[in-house]
Amino acid sequence: MTQEIQDSAGTLSAAGMSGMEEAVPVPRITTTLLPIMGVVFVAFLVIGVAMPVLPLHVHYGLGFGTFMVGLVAGSQFAASLISRPWAGHYSDSRGAKRAVVLGLLAATFSGLLYLLSLHFAGTPLIAISILLLGRALLGGAESFIITAAVSWGLAIVDPRSTGKVIAWVGSAMFAAFAIGAPTGSALYAVYGFAAIALATALAPLGTLLLVALLSGVAPVPRTRLSFAKVLGAVWIPGFGSALGSVGFGAVTTFLALLFANRGWSDGWLAYTAYAVAFILARVFFSDVADTFGGAKVALICAVVEAAGQALIWLANQPELALLGAALTGFGFSLVYPGFGVEAVRRVPPQSRGLAMGAYTAFLDGAQGLASPALGLIARGAGLSVVFLASALAVLSAIVVASWLLVHPATTEERPQ
Repeated sequence: MTQEIQDSAGTLSAAGMSGMEEAVPVPRITTTLLPIMGVVFVAFLVIGVAMPVLPLHVHYGLGFGTFMVGLVAGSQFAASLISRPWAGHYSDSRGAKRAVVLGLLAATFSGLLYLLSLHFAGTPLIAISILLLGRALLGGAESFIITAAVSWGLAIVDPRSTGKVIAWVGSAMFAAFAIGAPTGSALYAVYGFAAIALATALAPLGTLLLVALLSGVAPVPRTRLSFAKVLGAVWIPGFGSALGSVGFGAVTTFLALLFANRGWSDGWLAYTAYAVAFILARVFFSDVADTFGGAKVALICAVVEAAGQALIWLANQPELALLGAALTGFGFSLVYPGFGVEAVRRVPPQSRGLAMGAYTAFLDGAQGLASPALGLIARGAGLSVVFLASALAVLSAIVVASWLLVHPATTEERPQ
């Protein structure tokens, strides 16, 4: 997903390193990344608070079916997909810090659109249209924030720790989801969707204060690759990541509805179980992709994730569904950096933001397509079948990981 500072094997040449900032020693990775992780955490808290309540607001508050629930959820990822090339180019050419600031401002405006949609609650079609626009704007904001944040991190740490950068920055994002889910549920239960809208508008503004205190990283002054070349270099691991992300989309979009449909209480616990398992996997295993190889780690963890989805499909009590959510989170936590390490091995360092955007675009594309598709499956076959379908999609990522094991990246393969 992210880009490259050339690869965990240290294949970056001395000439490539000369145009970049001096690498930070490996033991300082955590403390070096901590401020950037803080920015990502607060920024993604606004997404986390909406996760468990947005499907309920659309379905029960506005009266729409599961397809519209999937469409509203998928619109954010579709907008992220469209904005990835712009986010990557902007981060590489103008600096990661500026890209983060722009993303935070866009997130604030998305919260304002959430608020505006509530004024048209009596006219559901107008309300849902404004809500879709707000979700799309939030998708663009997310694209800029995470693209720039990972690019920022890659620029200031040792090049042998690519997988760890992806893992730690992503951990901040999912920590926000873990805390945001119960927070959002509590706010929604007491104050309704208006509280979610206000949190979405105000939290990014507070984050801007933290960003202002951080030192930016100057863009690397060299000719950068076109998006088409970068896309051609990373599309295979990106496709694997897309397949692996379907389980994530199934959990975040439909698991709360499954709990509500079956009369199980505290559906937000599923998001927390997912996110806690995700974070623990990255805390204890963040370096395995750098050590053992991204494709091998992605293959093993795709099996774990698929098993979690299958368990949710078969669950006849909430405890089994929670365990399935946790297995899904644990598996996907390392599928993503595993394929990410494979992606960054195929690109040069001066376009790291663009490469990160290209790799992450596959995840956005998968979510933009998968959420509405899973919604159609839910409408036709039932909510539980959604998780069978997602398990099969995740299992397909094993084929991609196997191909990457047979065809490892080489220095000669990287576009010049």
